[in-house]
Amino acid sequence: MTNQLDAVGDGEDVVRVLLADDHAVVREGLKALINSQTDMTVVGEAADGLQAIEGARRLRPNVLVMDLSMPNLDGAEATRQVRQQFPEVRVLALTVHAERSYLRQLLAAGAAGYVLKRAAGDELVRAVRAVAAGGVYIDPSIASAVVEEFLDGEEAAEPDADALSEREGDVLRRIARGYTNKEIAAELQLSVKTVETYKARVAEKLGLRTRVDIVRWAAKQGWLSDSG
Repeated sequence: MTNQLDAVGDGEDVVRVLLADDHAVVREGLKALINSQTDMTVVGEAADGLQAIEGARRLRPNVLVMDLSMPNLDGAEATRQVRQQFPEVRVLALTVHAERSYLRQLLAAGAAGYVLKRAAGDELVRAVRAVAAGGVYIDPSIASAVVEEFLDGEEAAEPDADALSEREGDVLRRIARGYTNKEIAAELQLSVKTVETYKARVAEKLGLRTRVDIVRWAAKQGWLSDSG
């Protein structure tokens, strides 16, 4: 295991992140990005899937950022083993692969998020926060594939977007993209309590009780296929 920082990030509100990627330069870039945030820190690094599992056992991070293509044990199998052995560790897949088959593989293995390496840095940071908070985060550029994978070919009842007010829609779009309540409040100039009220209204109107439900529905509306 390389450069494991066991004592870092013990604060109650700090997200502890373990990085697993076989390229040292990629890990260094990710570490710099994550450590520049006030609410998260890198507690360790791994260069392959076996090291990722050992790091999860030893460090018990909140989030394990997992590359898919690694030596000794690939990211999908490492994700599966981590989720089986340490279910409290949330896995965020970070990969160059945008193909549906890879997305399916990682979701089936138990990954809570899937972000492409070409994504902007703030997208990755947002994904780490969403996954750490217990949510699901899917890269907007591949969100259309999420619908088919999650619905598994079944037709679901379609809640009506017209039932939402403009502000409820604004809030829901950001929830689907992985924004936290605090981030939504800041961007829309609302209080956190008001954001929570809008979320409750949306849940009541559309029957969307979890972030997975919201991601499914938002993707089917085409809300995640652009940068807006």
